Amino acid sequence: MHARHFAQLVFLSAVWGASFPLIRIAAPAFGPVTMACLRCALAAAVLGLLMRITRKAWPARVHWRSITVLALLTLVAPFILFNWAGLVLPAGYSAVLNATAPLFGVLAGAVFGEERLTMRRLAGCAVGLAGVALLVRLGPVKPDWPVLLAVLACITASAAYGFGAIFMKRATMAHQPLPASAAVHIAGALVLLLPAAAAAPAMQVRTEAVIALLVLGTLTSGFMYWISMRLMREIPASAATSSAFMIPMFGVTWGALFLGEPVTAGMVPGVGLVLLACALVTGFNPLRLLRSR
Repeated sequence: MHARHFAQLVFLSAVWGASFPLIRIAAPAFGPVTMACLRCALAAAVLGLLMRITRKAWPARVHWRSITVLALLTLVAPFILFNWAGLVLPAGYSAVLNATAPLFGVLAGAVFGEERLTMRRLAGCAVGLAGVALLVRLGPVKPDWPVLLAVLACITASAAYGFGAIFMKRATMAHQPLPASAAVHIAGALVLLLPAAAAAPAMQVRTEAVIALLVLGTLTSGFMYWISMRLMREIPASAATSSAFMIPMFGVTWGALFLGEPVTAGMVPGVGLVLLACALVTGFNPLRLLRSR
């Protein structure tokens, strides 16, 4: 992996880590479903404008069914679930739980015949579940039913990301990154349009919630999705998933800095086990990555 690829991974992790505090700010104002729709629509508008400027060709009609499936897995389901969890969980919790996505990515590879499920990977899954349980038990939030359901929502969203990575990799082979990214967000916005209209709360939106939504839609969704698809064309999928390992560090940091969320010593073992699980399941070795720069 070249140094520029590693720098892009760190940049992606830092920006995506910031999405969790932004969700905490915006989700109470807009509601989980409406916020997901607006986020997709903003990203679609930005990417659509870039499509017009660059005069790229849109994907053919025959590909829009697979694009919609990709939107459901990597946008619609995760956005709604993380938005809902953001009403309950600190941003750092959601960021750490998001790091389980590579676990599900490897499981998805085994299901679709693209990865072999070894004992090391099975052990990694067990360690990951233990890490999540430890985080919930020892973290600063009381593990009541709303918290447990929010944790389950984050894990389900991460599973959608993991399985969606299979379809995302295929999309990068079939389409240019910009047209694919724009089309996916258009599909996501259209899927969410009616549910968002039905679920829209009576909003009295503060300025910070609007700013958070704008950043989520244009930057963390629009531009970052495009960059991630470009990166996935240039490096192996296993290396591309390594950005998820760094997201918890940034998510916890941004949550503590901007929202004043507590970082307790009890969170450290859980975070460590989740990251160890990801390394076991994917075979990712940060030392080897640094040596290959």
